Amino acid sequence: MKIAAWSGPRNLSTAMLYAFGSRIDCAAWDEPFYAPYLAHTGADHPMTADIQHSHETDPSAIAQACAGAVPQGRAHWYMKHMPHHMLPGFDMSWAEQAVNIHLIRHPARVIASYAAKRESLTLEDIGFAQQATVYDRLEGPVIDSETIRANPRAALQALCAEIGLPWDDAMLKWPVGPKPFDGVWAAHWYGAVHRSTGFAEAEGPLPTVAAQHRAILDAALPFYEAMKARAITVTAP
Repeated sequence: MKIAAWSGPRNLSTAMLYAFGSRIDCAAWDEPFYAPYLAHTGADHPMTADIQHSHETDPSAIAQACAGAVPQGRAHWYMKHMPHHMLPGFDMSWAEQAVNIHLIRHPARVIASYAAKRESLTLEDIGFAQQATVYDRLEGPVIDSETIRANPRAALQALCAEIGLPWDDAMLKWPVGPKPFDGVWAAHWYGAVHRSTGFAEAEGPLPTVAAQHRAILDAALPFYEAMKARAITVTAP
């Protein structure tokens, strides 16, 4: 099984990558279209030069790899993708042959977390509109990071059942520190998840969004709420 996991940044997506990557039967790939996105947009992101030097920047080569064989002799392949990395003209036909899942998080939390790591912030940077477009094309199960953090076992069991993947307890724990499948950008973005050995506890109240970001919050909320209405639900522990 090839699993294409779509989410914006700061969205529990790396923890989910680690969860699936902890399975002995599952290979993991971290944002393979990030370097092509940077190369084609000229966007000024942290570590841009390092990313383009260390990772493939040709989107056609990445798409061909996504359509190819599962690596490392594994049965399954979990690919962490960000919808805003999929620029017009980037081949997405490979995703039509994958199982697509969609990870969401309340935009107030995404904005607060993203702004702590990068000064500039636009609606396009956090991917809510692009995720809606990807969902409309590919569909697939939707799961909220809030649901996962509130009850990781039940949430991931429900997700695995939804896509027909046998459950594995290994998904709930991983070793502390970097992982061999991390992108080079992990040095900037993954500090908290590198200190973790599993999913964090449920989050508290929504953060207050800074005044300069409230228009972005207002624009992102309708996309989030539409996806939330389709999301998997589980019983609280």
